[in-house]
Amino acid sequence: MLGFALASAILAYAPLAWLMGSWLDPSYSSSGTLYLVPIAALLVWSLTSPLRQAPSRSRQRALLLLSASAFIRLTSQALAINVVGGFALALDVFALAALLRTDERARPVSPFWLAVLFVFTLPVERIVQRLIGYPLQEISARISCKLLGTFFDDMACEGVRLRLSGQDVLVDLPCSGTNGLMLAIALLTILNALYRPRLIIASIWVGIAFCLSIFGNSFRISLLAAGIAFEDRLNGISVMSEPLHDLIGYTTLALSMAPVLMFYKPSAAHRRPAEPAMIRLPASVTLRNLIALTFLAFAFLIVKLPHRAMDVSKAISPPPLPFSLNGEFGQDEDLLPIERSYFAQYGGHAQKRRYGELALTLVHTSSPLRHLHSPEDCLRGLGYRVEFLGTRFSPLPTALYRATSEAGKAWRVAVTFTSSDGNTTHNIAQAIWLWMQKPHTTWTSIQRITPWNIEAHQQTAFESAVIAALDLTKNRSEEG
Repeated sequence: MLGFALASAILAYAPLAWLMGSWLDPSYSSSGTLYLVPIAALLVWSLTSPLRQAPSRSRQRALLLLSASAFIRLTSQALAINVVGGFALALDVFALAALLRTDERARPVSPFWLAVLFVFTLPVERIVQRLIGYPLQEISARISCKLLGTFFDDMACEGVRLRLSGQDVLVDLPCSGTNGLMLAIALLTILNALYRPRLIIASIWVGIAFCLSIFGNSFRISLLAAGIAFEDRLNGISVMSEPLHDLIGYTTLALSMAPVLMFYKPSAAHRRPAEPAMIRLPASVTLRNLIALTFLAFAFLIVKLPHRAMDVSKAISPPPLPFSLNGEFGQDEDLLPIERSYFAQYGGHAQKRRYGELALTLVHTSSPLRHLHSPEDCLRGLGYRVEFLGTRFSPLPTALYRATSEAGKAWRVAVTFTSSDGNTTHNIAQAIWLWMQKPHTTWTSIQRITPWNIEAHQQTAFESAVIAALDLTKNRSEEG
């Protein structure tokens, strides 16, 4: 097994380095390290109990899992998708738990569900938010509209925009409920690791937890909307301020998960009598060593293979940035070395130009999943403290942020996403959702950066100049 263990370590090195980097890199905003605590607790709880007297095929299972992990790692290397390699690490956890026979102890824990729980250490919340964040927003907004409409007559709903008592409330991307959804599914995964139910029973309850999480998020949005609309009756208490905002979120999540904790007590799946091993290791030590060396060579081959991402953006020739804006002549700014390297590897095109104190950055791509993101992702990675301020829809759908440097200087960052077929949105999740329906389209991120203390009329003039120069008035068909 030493050769197989060494090969597995070689294959796991790059994905593990990337995963640990995602925990430390502020641009990922990952909470993956939190899930290491229940994983370690479950392992310790099981391993401190004695083995049952039962025959085991743990070694054979581990070899099968390591082989599957190697092929997943091969896919990750060939396609240059780091998260795929992360899923291979989950199979390694499955193999390790199988070798330790956590499911054959007096306090059994399912190796499979331990591996599923390890998946939450990856930046899966970010992936889920980008892929299905927009439909989650829509669903949450509709349920919230029904809930609020039950108690208030002056309720108006338009897509993800709610209007209560004259106050406009937007169910924006942070309100999609992906954080609560991840916590809810992780809770059920921990219960499954302990109860070890049949897969069909576990799958049904995962669906139930998913629905309860969405309902809990809608209840949270309803409370926040009511708090915003009737803030004058709360003696000046703002429901959007901390810690009240988070307290409302965690309370509604706990209430939504209460039925799971109360009623989910499944019986463990019936353990079949031991069967002959599917893979019988050769009796010859020489042959075993030869197989191990072959696997080791295969591991070296995988990590040395050239990789080519499948979602490289096609070549794009964007129009030049405006020569001048609002009376200020533009001066091009170079991309950072890490940005140049990224665009060279994954295609797409970025442009930066400064107009006095004001700056304009455009990113053009046919692969939004690779290139488009909110300013939070890159600015946090550059050391800025970023605060989401909300959304405005006039004169252009725009997400607003405040970015503060380590030196204390503050900037206003406004971002809009437009497509080649005329869609315009402030919402990266909606942009990706629309692109997945029309993958032939190209998208552009338009980011405007101005000093925080700029005069309002200068800000308005700069926005108007950008809209006119880039001819954005025709791209006003935002959906939702």
